[in-house]
Amino acid sequence: MQKKIYVTGMDDEGTAAKVNDAVKAVAGVTAVVASVEKCQVCVDFDGASEDAISAAISSCGVIPLC
Repeated sequence: MQKKIYVTGMDDEGTAAKVNDAVKAVAGVTAVVASVEKCQVCVDFDGASEDAISAAISSCGVIPLC
């Protein structure tokens, strides 16, 4: 499954890299791309919980707008 999650607070590439790393660490996530320009995170996952993905994004200090 693929999902685009819009976020607020991801204002620089450093934060985007943290979001990428945090979401990649969620079991079941197969790919992730965080885009500062689009203020979104695109996630491919199979078996991962959307709540776990949102929690990983929130842990980086940004707010997912699912």
